[in-house]
Amino acid sequence: MAATQLDLKTALIVIDLQKIVASIPTAHPFTNVLENASNLAATFRQHGLPVVLVNVVGMAPGRTEQHHAGGALPPDWSELLPELDRQPQDHLVSKRTWGAFTSTGLETHLKSAGVTQVVVCGVATSVGVESTARQAHELGFNVTLAVDAVTDISAEAHANSLEWIFPQLGETGTCREIANLLSKRST
Repeated sequence: MAATQLDLKTALIVIDLQKIVASIPTAHPFTNVLENASNLAATFRQHGLPVVLVNVVGMAPGRTEQHHAGGALPPDWSELLPELDRQPQDHLVSKRTWGAFTSTGLETHLKSAGVTQVVVCGVATSVGVESTARQAHELGFNVTLAVDAVTDISAEAHANSLEWIFPQLGETGTCREIANLLSKRST
């Protein structure tokens, strides 16, 4: 099902489009995802709507079965990509978990601004994007996912999120469909 409407106060949440993520092989061309997300951020700004840029700066504590590569990371690994054109009014969330709401103050920030809906995009579809969408849904936000502004390292995980998980959390649409809905909102 395609996205049907956007609330008057909708925020865009862009997940983990940062230097280290740009270097990881993805199932879909990363440059297309970055371009679509950047254009969507510009559209939200043109409509005077909040843009939240999220980067990951660490990991949650605890053991996992999948070991993460150790070693030194470049000093600029968590920097947001310049194509996002970060603006002074954008809200930055630096997270240490998969989802952007855990221990970041994002829920308070959005609700104090009157936001009732979020559009989520970024990388990885089945990890940061899905986790953030799940949290937003659980917190009572209407959720829309920009399907052409997400990708994953696994094509199967990406497809599972789009086909099975996202429709249970909200609506989905392309960046163009979302931009058209922004233009049609009544003021």
